[in-house]
Amino acid sequence: MVPLIAEQLAAFERRIEAELRSDVAFIQAIGSDLVGAGGKRLRPSLAFLAGALLEAEAESTMRVALAVELLHSASLLHDDLIDDADTRRGTAAAFRRYGNVVSVMSGDYMLARVLGILAKTGSSAFTALMSDTAARICEGEVLQFQMATLETWDRPTYQVVIEGKTAVLVAAAVEGVAVVSDASDATREALRAYGMAFGRAFQLRDDFLDLLGDPATLGKPVGGDLREGKVTLPVLGLIEDGNAEALAIVRRHAGDPGDVERLIELVRQHGGDRRTQSAIAGEVEAATAALASLPPCPAREALMALPRAELDRVA
Repeated sequence: MVPLIAEQLAAFERRIEAELRSDVAFIQAIGSDLVGAGGKRLRPSLAFLAGALLEAEAESTMRVALAVELLHSASLLHDDLIDDADTRRGTAAAFRRYGNVVSVMSGDYMLARVLGILAKTGSSAFTALMSDTAARICEGEVLQFQMATLETWDRPTYQVVIEGKTAVLVAAAVEGVAVVSDASDATREALRAYGMAFGRAFQLRDDFLDLLGDPATLGKPVGGDLREGKVTLPVLGLIEDGNAEALAIVRRHAGDPGDVERLIELVRQHGGDRRTQSAIAGEVEAATAALASLPPCPAREALMALPRAELDRVA
């Protein structure tokens, strides 16, 4: 992903494969699938860049990267089941292939591995950070379900949701390295602010693409969030303005033919696309500004470049 940390990422792939090794065939299979699928490895990349920035000890940085990515992977297994998803990274979701019980317990197995890594760090502060992060991930997912169930759609709650779903784990990747390195409070806060803003930008871009992206580039139909009853920022303006047609589409989860296409038209007509892009740009600016107080170096420049890429990300 970033040439500066190519060696660390290669070592990470070997280490996470070892962490997910099991004598139980189904757990091993799910672990192997996750390692093979790879994904963006955004969070480990952030941890390694933070490690380079702070000149942190290599093994401590690796443990942060592993703990954060395993927590992320566990949440994906659980989320796919909750969302009744068909695919994950182009292949059938784990619960579709192995069943609900195996998928959930494999996620729990990953959480157990996280606990082992936390114990090895010997850092109560990092353990506390990861505990709070895991709790906020759960709160974000439940709150999103609550919003859909009670039809209480508003921006402040949406902000809490995207922070819980995405931002807190992105922040943990960089703040965690500061914690295990005994960096100053100012450095820790700067990295946390960066991670939270970057995480919000990342989720906003995901939400934008889910409705307004190119299906061919995404590799899936648009409107997935709508069909799951989720209201994201491109649509929120319509709901807050009391647009009856948009509200009806949302309430029936875009279940009628042409619903998704019509809602896209309404979003574009009322500026929901521009508002969302503006919000992403604001978070990108906040993320890069948060690092201004830290010493300039190639790692800092790479950290700044990653959120900027969200402005044009297409998948």
